Amino acid sequence: MQTSIPLSTANRLASRLKPRHLSFLHALQHHGSLTRAAAELAISQPAATKTLMELEDMFGAPLFTRSRHGLHATPLGRLALVRAQHLLQDLEQWGREVDALRAGHSAHLNVGAIPFVSGSLLAQAIALLNQRHGVTVTLQRATTDQLLQQLERHEIDCVIGRASGGASARSIQHEMLYPQRPALIAHPRLVRRLLHGRPTWPELASMRWILPSPATPIGNMIIELFVRAQVQPPEPIVETYSLEVIEGLIAADDKLVSIIPQDIAQEMARQGRVAMAPWLFDWELPPMSLIRLARDIPLQAETQFAQILRELCAQGQPSDPIQ
Repeated sequence: MQTSIPLSTANRLASRLKPRHLSFLHALQHHGSLTRAAAELAISQPAATKTLMELEDMFGAPLFTRSRHGLHATPLGRLALVRAQHLLQDLEQWGREVDALRAGHSAHLNVGAIPFVSGSLLAQAIALLNQRHGVTVTLQRATTDQLLQQLERHEIDCVIGRASGGASARSIQHEMLYPQRPALIAHPRLVRRLLHGRPTWPELASMRWILPSPATPIGNMIIELFVRAQVQPPEPIVETYSLEVIEGLIAADDKLVSIIPQDIAQEMARQGRVAMAPWLFDWELPPMSLIRLARDIPLQAETQFAQILRELCAQGQPSDPIQ
């Protein structure tokens, strides 16, 4: 008589774990309630209870504790929730790649970029990625911390932003693309008045400012700039990271000023609605970087995108015309 050999955890999960289990875990994470998770998945509560029992049998221990306030994940449950989310995101990415191939493209890439990445650089990189490799792209704009959260949840594939210590060094890798310097922008009439003499730091502090949040790298460095000059930093009239809002407000008010990256300021000034003061600040912003997950097997489309970005950045600063 042969004795059956117990399956390892990995083999047990591979043989028994199904997509419906992943969807169930995702619903539990979202709602924290077996009843609401069952309602979202359009299954009965007994079926939901059975699914949870199947999962806990696979893992060999409870995934949740129950209280009158709902379900609370155990350490094993928290691991299961994170891994289920990653697997679902990978399945979604797989589906997009299948759709791209069936439509005649080679792959699909989800890219995140902060607002202070040059639009010209992004447009050229995305166009070249499609022309050379047939890769389609979904582009999202948000702050670095927001995009890094999406990256760690596998909702996007890579980020063009500023390197941050907030993400796990083991799971994230950074590659510097190009440096950025700051520039002062204002309404063209105000810039013409300022050309008669560079204002002092107290005069600058007394102006009407649009600034990004102090929580952003550029916002924090602007505050440090005034502090180093021993001047009280200005209180912004508007606090925003939106280039469209900054440009619109300055174009309508010749008393407003802002500091943004020089390459972005040059792009904006070419439209004629705002102007850039011809002064150089003696400091640099944290460099722009390509931020990716540290994968055992890199995505081919991501590797191709990284190579194109390197080529474009090597040809010159993103503010320079790239032939």
